[in-house]
Amino acid sequence: MADYRVPAFDQGKLIRYVGYGVLVILGLVFIWPFYTVPTGSRGVVTTFGAITGIEGEGLAVLPPWRKLTIFSIRAEQANVDNAEGSTYDQQPVKVSLTVRYSIATDRVSEVFEKYSHNGDLSSYVETATQEIFKAVTARYTAPDLIAQRAKVSGDINQALSEKLTKYGAQVINIDMRNFSFSDSYMRAINEKVTQEQLRLAAENKLKTVEAEQKQKVAVAEAEASAQRARADGEAYSQLKIAEAQAEAIKVQNSALAQGGNVLELRRIEVERTKADKWDGKLPEAIYAGAPIPFLNVSK
Repeated sequence: MADYRVPAFDQGKLIRYVGYGVLVILGLVFIWPFYTVPTGSRGVVTTFGAITGIEGEGLAVLPPWRKLTIFSIRAEQANVDNAEGSTYDQQPVKVSLTVRYSIATDRVSEVFEKYSHNGDLSSYVETATQEIFKAVTARYTAPDLIAQRAKVSGDINQALSEKLTKYGAQVINIDMRNFSFSDSYMRAINEKVTQEQLRLAAENKLKTVEAEQKQKVAVAEAEASAQRARADGEAYSQLKIAEAQAEAIKVQNSALAQGGNVLELRRIEVERTKADKWDGKLPEAIYAGAPIPFLNVSK
């Protein structure tokens, strides 16, 4: 009868196999390394010093004969302190600038090969900013440079953007601070500003006085007009009264001229009014010469 027994499990061989596997994996990792490209960066792949590719963010697996260099495309900053220039009217001027820039993603290989292995172009940016500041300020007079700072900043931004394109960089923004001229010119500017403020104050005071005088004249003219109107009204009223009195006198004279019956008619009207008001009682005492009240016998 055949023997079907399973041979005993050899733990020693299993351990050796596992060890061999680990060694193989470690060898592969060593021979075929893994890389990680962080966010905001690119991986420049070189083969014996020559650029052979650009890796994006994330995991990169390269053969051992290739090398990966991390290249930043994040926003960088270059500080230019006390940049010097001269205005169109030969006034020296200083300013401090902060330039924020970044490497164009499609120019990484070019920048890596020609200018920087990590994306830092601060030295190029500082030199270019100095040159651009001198060129732009030379187009402005000192007063215009002060009055048109926003336009000056825009001109510097545009010119510097064109300049840095050569290096594969793009300008994000520029901050200007500590804008200053020579001490003598600053004193002259302050004196001019003070004189201008005094002149404006004097003009405003003169305008106020003129306005007050005009107001007084207007009030006086209004009062005079009112007085003339009142005088005209009173004169007109007196004229009308005089005309009415003259007309009444004229009517009365005309009536007298027509006959004496008018006076008799008036006397009868007066006596009739008295009779209408008599209460029918005779006076208890009659003085000498007093008239006897009129009696209507018919009643």
